Amino acid sequence: MLPPNYSDICKPVNDLFSKDYPFGALKLEVKTTTANGVSFTVNGAQDIKSGAIISELKTKYADKVNGLTYTESWNTANLVTGQVEIANKFAKGLKLELSGSSALNSAKRALRTKINYQQDNLFARVNVDALNPAVTADVTISRDGALAGAELAYDLNSGAVTKTNSTLGFAGPDYMITMQGNNSLNMFQLAFYQRVTANVEAGARAVYDYKNPEGGVSAELATKYVLDKDAFVKAKVDNSGRMGLSFTQTLRPGVKLSLAGLFDTTRLQENAHKMGAALTFEA
Repeated sequence: MLPPNYSDICKPVNDLFSKDYPFGALKLEVKTTTANGVSFTVNGAQDIKSGAIISELKTKYADKVNGLTYTESWNTANLVTGQVEIANKFAKGLKLELSGSSALNSAKRALRTKINYQQDNLFARVNVDALNPAVTADVTISRDGALAGAELAYDLNSGAVTKTNSTLGFAGPDYMITMQGNNSLNMFQLAFYQRVTANVEAGARAVYDYKNPEGGVSAELATKYVLDKDAFVKAKVDNSGRMGLSFTQTLRPGVKLSLAGLFDTTRLQENAHKMGAALTFEA
């Protein structure tokens, strides 16, 4: 079993709660790919409340023969980024990345290198920020469905550990259970995901903040139901009374529409709700 990277250990349940919910915004995404393998992605989003618009143009070229990928982007904040990846060139399972960004209207700069190494039961990553000297490292190991992972961040300027997270879990054929200890074991999360049938997914999360015991345990439930090959609905609710609903429909091949709303059921008569929509074109 190839384990996921540390950030994706809880991906099935996180996607169930966050994906396809364009709350509070109108979003448009256009993806195209040329004959020689260059892909272009244009993203745009307008905040419904403020009217502010943000957008980004991204291009990506993949040379699969040599394991080389180059990505660059430019957004409306005048931030230009570039990234080069080399995979499986020097060793099987080894990927090297170099990325940088520059704000054209300020002195904001970033330069990072990342090393990813993946084998049958191991996924390890090291990320080095060169301009703001810091190192982040994480590792995930798996065996017979059991998963264990840890993440550590170290600031070279202050000589202090700035982040420690850990995760234990078990993944079955159609379910996953994980327990995370974040923020130096000051925040705990227990999550469960199951594909109940071919058309139904369900998940739950519970979070307890040790530094804020008065807040108690926050809990969420979520589900996804596939109506047919072109449409599905999602719903989620938490113990604060907030309920999210979404509907996603493939209008035609390459065209997808998502409609969503987040409702505060404790204040139904007030203007405390968020609506949103996302339209995606892909060719």
